[in-house]
Amino acid sequence: MDLSVFISTFGIIFLAELGDKTQLTAMALATKYPWKRIFIGIAAAFAVLNIGAVVIGQILFSFLPLFWIKMVSGILFLFFGITTLKSAGFSQEEEESEEKQLKSKGPVATSFIMILLAELGDKTQLVTTSLSAQHDSTLSVFAGSTLALWIVSLLYIRR
Repeated sequence: MDLSVFISTFGIIFLAELGDKTQLTAMALATKYPWKRIFIGIAAAFAVLNIGAVVIGQILFSFLPLFWIKMVSGILFLFFGITTLKSAGFSQEEEESEEKQLKSKGPVATSFIMILLAELGDKTQLVTTSLSAQHDSTLSVFAGSTLALWIVSLLYIRR
């Protein structure tokens, strides 16, 4: 494991995730369920998402030159940043409908599904994919990204 890749990935993802919509979802879940139960679902969702991100990053690296990976990553990061700033968020009706659908599931399954859906295509996913494509140490990128996401989540849900 490459320690410099791990530390840089951890720092980038930690800062990018602060105040993210995923963390707002986690805080909302923490008001309804015990934090330890939802953290299990959150941790599993982030692990699954990051496995996908590093695999996609490695596949991209094998087909595309690093210049184009960085270029596309930068453009996508800007695009998602701008669309996040412009979006109005959930409407009350959408939120209530989603809550009714998930109410029958327990806190672990509910948090897993909600975080999985909230994080798909998120800026931290794009950064993790990009870092995996840029570095040869897939394990360092996965570990740094996943640990950062877990710690930020714990900061938000722990009471």
